Amino acid sequence: MTSSMQNLKPLFLSTLIAVALMLQCGRADAGPRESLIVAGGCFWCVEADFEKVPGVIEAVSGYTGGKTKNPTYKQVTRGGTGHYEAVKITFDAGRVSREKLLHLFFRSIDPTDAGGQFCDRGKSYRTAIFVSNNAEKALATKAKATAQAALGKKVVTPILGTKTFYPAEAYHQDYYKGSKIIVTRAGPKKQSKAYKFYRKSCGRDARVKQLWGNAAAFSG
Repeated sequence: MTSSMQNLKPLFLSTLIAVALMLQCGRADAGPRESLIVAGGCFWCVEADFEKVPGVIEAVSGYTGGKTKNPTYKQVTRGGTGHYEAVKITFDAGRVSREKLLHLFFRSIDPTDAGGQFCDRGKSYRTAIFVSNNAEKALATKAKATAQAALGKKVVTPILGTKTFYPAEAYHQDYYKGSKIIVTRAGPKKQSKAYKFYRKSCGRDARVKQLWGNAAAFSG
């Protein structure tokens, strides 16, 4: 074995040890995966908002709360299914807490509106939080009470038991990132631009800012 090869061996071993330590630290920092299902009006907007939050692994648009199995977007928006447009947020509990996500959720919606959200009216666009056990219910109840105290107005967002969550059609997922051309009232637009046009036209951010002021969680 040459001297240069002998010199490389300790370096190689040191590199392996460093990589192993990095991987071990990564595993130690990662917390358990948990999920939170919320309904906050248009699921495109809720998904777009929460995918920006550090610690959120993914946000999936879908339908829940009703009785119709495997519902379609057309069925849900037409009414009669009992389903809400909802988003399932999967998060790393070591990086972001359920309490934090609930805090952000209330400050990204109008929880005083029982008839829908912003320009989207009807039962499928109402707000809700879905819980699967007493601990989750207690956290949601506390977040709701805190939001009501902060607003000084009655918060009507219900806390409901979890039901089957049905992911929405593929074209709804990551809608705000899409690059297809969409025909809007303002003419053809790239999907991501069409999403921003819809969000602004619907008055979501303007109403949240009006209601929550500097405490508003997201904008666009």
